[in-house]
Amino acid sequence: MMKQFRDRKDAGQQLAAQLLAYRDRPDVLVLALPRGGVPVAFEVARQLHAPLDVMIVRKLGVPGQEELAMGAIASGGVRILNHTVINTLKIPEAVIDQVTAREQQELMRREQLYRGDRPPYDVRGRTVVVVDDGMATGASMRAAVTAVKQLQAARSIIAVPVAAITTCDELTAQGNEVVCPMKLDILYSVGSWYGHFDQTSDKEVRTLLEQASHERPGVG
Repeated sequence: MMKQFRDRKDAGQQLAAQLLAYRDRPDVLVLALPRGGVPVAFEVARQLHAPLDVMIVRKLGVPGQEELAMGAIASGGVRILNHTVINTLKIPEAVIDQVTAREQQELMRREQLYRGDRPPYDVRGRTVVVVDDGMATGASMRAAVTAVKQLQAARSIIAVPVAAITTCDELTAQGNEVVCPMKLDILYSVGSWYGHFDQTSDKEVRTLLEQASHERPGVG
């Protein structure tokens, strides 16, 4: 069996080693997908000497079939819709708006919880490294990267410690740069490649973001 990561910190350090071309560049910003992506991204940001922020993504689940996504919303007022699902199930616009409003409230609650009084970093014109702790289907990452593009980043790099090869190939084909130390033919569970994969708490997310902001004061 291939070597697994000890924990998210170890994974972040190994991932950072493949991103050193972006070290000490004033235009680089690291965005984490909470919650599990934050401890990984913290190590990446620290190694690259770059600021750290969060990109919160919320799935828009079909009412009654919440696991089925009819779209997603992300930080910065971005909404992406899956028109195939919407048209197939004939979901009315009012229902989509209702689900969007509910998830938008949760997104704002999390942003307030994680960021506190700190304003979000402006991604316009920046090179943005989007980090999660792993990528199976890549649905959340697709929403995050779409949001980053709509917010006018100059360039986005998807960075994950472990991912399914097919997902990496799909995202690369869509014009994204993907950095991933461990690409697997089949990825049933991201957690199985970590020695310790406990759920990251809201408190840990807040603590790491505060620590990162103190290490790199000021908003870009």
